[in-house]
Amino acid sequence: MTKQILETPENEIFRDSIGTIDEKGNRSWVFPKKPMGKFYEYRKVVSYVLLTFLVLSPFIKINGNQFMMFNILERRFNIFGMPFWPQDFHLLVISMIIGVVFVTLFTVGFGRIFCGWICPQTIFMEMVFRRIEYWIDGDRGKQIKLDRQPWNSEKIKKRLLKWFVFLVISFLIANVFLAYLIGSDKLLKYVTGNPMDNLGTLFPLIIFTGVFYFVFAWFREQVCIIACPYGRLQGVLLDKKSIVVAYDHVRGEAEIGRKKFRKKEDRKELGHGDCIDCMQCVNVCPTGIDIRNGTQLECINCTACIDECDHIMESINLPKGLIRYASEDEIEKKERFKFTSRLKGYMAVLVILLGVLSGMMLLRNDVEARILRLPGQLFEHKQGDMISNVFTYKLVNKTTEEIDHINFKLRKYEGEIKLVSNSDNFVVPGQGLAEGTLFIEIDKSQLSGDKNKLMIDVFSRENLIETTTVNFLGPRSYK
Repeated sequence: MTKQILETPENEIFRDSIGTIDEKGNRSWVFPKKPMGKFYEYRKVVSYVLLTFLVLSPFIKINGNQFMMFNILERRFNIFGMPFWPQDFHLLVISMIIGVVFVTLFTVGFGRIFCGWICPQTIFMEMVFRRIEYWIDGDRGKQIKLDRQPWNSEKIKKRLLKWFVFLVISFLIANVFLAYLIGSDKLLKYVTGNPMDNLGTLFPLIIFTGVFYFVFAWFREQVCIIACPYGRLQGVLLDKKSIVVAYDHVRGEAEIGRKKFRKKEDRKELGHGDCIDCMQCVNVCPTGIDIRNGTQLECINCTACIDECDHIMESINLPKGLIRYASEDEIEKKERFKFTSRLKGYMAVLVILLGVLSGMMLLRNDVEARILRLPGQLFEHKQGDMISNVFTYKLVNKTTEEIDHINFKLRKYEGEIKLVSNSDNFVVPGQGLAEGTLFIEIDKSQLSGDKNKLMIDVFSRENLIETTTVNFLGPRSYK
């Protein structure tokens, strides 16, 4: 009977609109109750560890490289202290694909767990801004009362204090965000200097501060519901075997349905389920949904409803777990979680991609050499039947140490490489590049036609650091 009720169109009306919009289409502000419980304590530990990592990562250096940096303007990226240059773009793409597959794998298996436990938006909103709001405005009841009361001295004082604290934190977050984009060294230099001397950085900082303030002070849960595509993605990825934050409707509704709690009343004899319709799971939800309606777009798997429901069940001497991590098949068929073919497929793809990335990382050189023939230039005859081609070279040093005494040598050909510089040996600065022009001269007798493929070894002193190939033009041979 319960199943039939849940499937009727009248009971699916809630899916026609999101929980933060009222019947008139206006924003319905969410005043979530402060969560308390086992999962919330676990989330606090995870969140503060991730917050520490997020704040410190731009300021930690490994071998002189910033631990995490995403300098889009200069196309330089550091991931876990390893620098990636434009020449390593394929590695960055594979890393991003691995990240997408990893999140997809966990979504198929465990739902939107990333959003509730790891996403920076959720961590900052729930563990920083929301906790400050509880400290200034109070819990759910006090916040609703404060929102409805006229603008008296108390309301003005609390609003100004909260907005000011939010603005300061948004400014600090913007600085950290900027450290990821331009590098912590530049950021610290700009902070200690005159702001008017660095207007190109000051304006983006103000814009980022405004964006973060807008998101955390006003837009809030709408980011997860409207802006983030992940909520819609989970609808494609989830199935009946996925572990999500779920309401046990079999136990909660029983034969007749839920009913308010009354002492000394045998609910099972009357045919009522364990849900006492206290609405606490709704009141504590940061996106304002009713988890008893099933998996919804707005649910971020934050577990606040689990903690609150367990507390209610404990207070009326009923078993915990009415809302818990479970799959639909576990609730309806009592089937335990198992690795499905979908999960195995995603895991196989993930392992293959990790193997490909690991192999490419092992083959990656610290120096990237590129030698190209000068466009529009043909070969030139030199004295003694020598053929000369002119090339441009570019050497990229991906390390923080300078590489000195660079010299070029031909492989398998007897010839000469002449650099257009004062010295045959030069230095490539750390995390920098060296470029210039060179001539390659080879005896005509060694050439086998108009196009010859040469291999050039790049040495630092006597150490081979890179090998590259070039096309060498010569006179066409006629037989």
